[in-house]
Amino acid sequence: MSTTRGSSRRGDGLPVHTYEAVPGVPPVSVMRFPYRERTRGGPPVEHAHTHDFLGLTYFERGGGSLRLGEREWPVEAGDAYVIAPGEVIGGEKGASGFREAEGWAVSFPLEALGLQAPGVFLSWRAHPLLFPFVGRAAGGAQRLKVPREEQDSWSERFSALDLELSRRYDGYREAALAHLTLLLVEVSRLAADVVGDLRLKDEPLLAEVFGFIEERYGEPISLKDVARAVGLSAGHLTTVVGRKTGRTVLEWITERRMAEARRLLVGTDLPVEEVGRRVGYGDSGYFVRTFRRAHGATPLGWRRAGRP
Repeated sequence: MSTTRGSSRRGDGLPVHTYEAVPGVPPVSVMRFPYRERTRGGPPVEHAHTHDFLGLTYFERGGGSLRLGEREWPVEAGDAYVIAPGEVIGGEKGASGFREAEGWAVSFPLEALGLQAPGVFLSWRAHPLLFPFVGRAAGGAQRLKVPREEQDSWSERFSALDLELSRRYDGYREAALAHLTLLLVEVSRLAADVVGDLRLKDEPLLAEVFGFIEERYGEPISLKDVARAVGLSAGHLTTVVGRKTGRTVLEWITERRMAEARRLLVGTDLPVEEVGRRVGYGDSGYFVRTFRRAHGATPLGWRRAGRP
């Protein structure tokens, strides 16, 4: 077994699973499910719990549902879930809700990416490859859809990581961490283009909403502006978009702005004030506060972290 997990309880009695790295073993574990036998990473958890490490779950075949926080998601083939530390997983059914599904789960502590002291300024939320785990600014789980043409390659990446951890050949520690990094790169790219992966051709209203956001995110647009553009009331639009995507219109506007801000911060030398202006924030102070709330770091901190 590559790692072990301890357990404690938080104030409300909910079990908290902790990641206990084994000396000399790569700080990453992988699990294959359904749980027909015990594999690296341990047995399934049947009740609601949380954890102090990051997790990535990918479903090759759907079936059942997965409860994360206050929301229960139907499990479908191609679903990928990024789960941040502290997210509540499961309810009364726990993991048994998707026993018919097939896929992979990878767990890793902050140290896997060299974050020895997550309390310092460069926290896990500011790491360039971990922004998908931040979720809705406050942390949590996010569901991503892997395009059908990429699903086989995702399965191969998990399988390659599992093989390195099981064979333990010379250099397997470096190889395992390299496979983990490549997985996180894929997740980051998918999260950055999450709108495209909604397959908007089957959702004309969403296509119109996101098309408007794409064209106007650099301007000071509001929920009312988007609603007016698609011919709906603000309340109705909020309900429809929330039901279909799990996020509000304003959250999608902010996400698009933050994606462009991240690109400009790392790829250009534009002043922070100019970056904020280009993504729709005339008030540079408000831009900095919004960015920091979403990423746990200032725009300059993100720029430094993303460059050699």
